[in-house]
Amino acid sequence: MSSSLELVITYVLFPVAATIVGGVIAAIRPPGPTLKSAIQHFAAGVVFAAVSVELLPEISREHNTPAVIIGFTLGIGLMLGVKWLLRRFAPGGEGADAPPTSMTITIGIDILIDGLLIGIGFTAGAEVGVLLTIALTIELLFLGLSVAVALSEAGVARSRIMATTAGLGSLALVGAVIGASVLAGLTGSVLVAMLALGAAALLYLVTEELLIEAHERPDTLLTTTMFFVGFLLLYVLS
Repeated sequence: MSSSLELVITYVLFPVAATIVGGVIAAIRPPGPTLKSAIQHFAAGVVFAAVSVELLPEISREHNTPAVIIGFTLGIGLMLGVKWLLRRFAPGGEGADAPPTSMTITIGIDILIDGLLIGIGFTAGAEVGVLLTIALTIELLFLGLSVAVALSEAGVARSRIMATTAGLGSLALVGAVIGASVLAGLTGSVLVAMLALGAAALLYLVTEELLIEAHERPDTLLTTTMFFVGFLLLYVLS
C-alpha cells in the first residue's frame, strides 16, 4: 500500500466514525420532532455548502459545459432511477410506518461520493484533502443522525439502526480508496463529468430527501435558521 493511500485511509476514518457516532446517538436517545427537523435542516445546509464551496468552483474552473451537462444529467438520472425502482418494487411506497428506504439509499450514494471527493482531494494536495475531510466529517455526523432518526421513527430496532449507519459510514472508506487509487488520474472532461454527477446527487439529497423529511412538521424559526447555520459553518471552515 502506498503512503498516499495510507494517508487517505487514515483521514477518511474521521468521517466514517462521525457517521457511526451520529447513528449511535440517535439510536440510543432519539431526538424529538423539533430537534429532528433542526438536524435535517442543518445537514441540508452543510451538504448544500459542500456543493457550492467545494464542487462548483472546481467544475467552473474547467469551462467545459458539455461535460457538465452530461455529468449532471447522469447524476439526476441515477437518483431518479433509484427512486423509480424503489416505487416499482416496493408496493405501497414508503408509508408512515415503513423504513425510509429511499432516504437511506440516497444518503448512502452521497456518502460514497463524499469518500470519492476525499480521495481525489488528497491527490490534489494534503491541504485540500484535510479541508475536505473536516467539512465532510461535520456533514456525515449530521447525515448519520438524520438517517438514524428517520429509522427510529419508523420503528426499526436499535441494533439494526446502528448496523445501518455503520454500513453507510463504511461507504466513505470505499469511496476514498476508489478516489485515491482509481480516479486520482482523471483529468479534463471525465473529471468534470464525475464532479457534476456528484453535485447533482448531493443537490437531490438536499431537495428531495432531507428538506422533504424536515418539512413533514411545521417549521419554526429555529429549524429554518439551522439550514443557514450549517451552510455558514461549512463555508467558514472552507
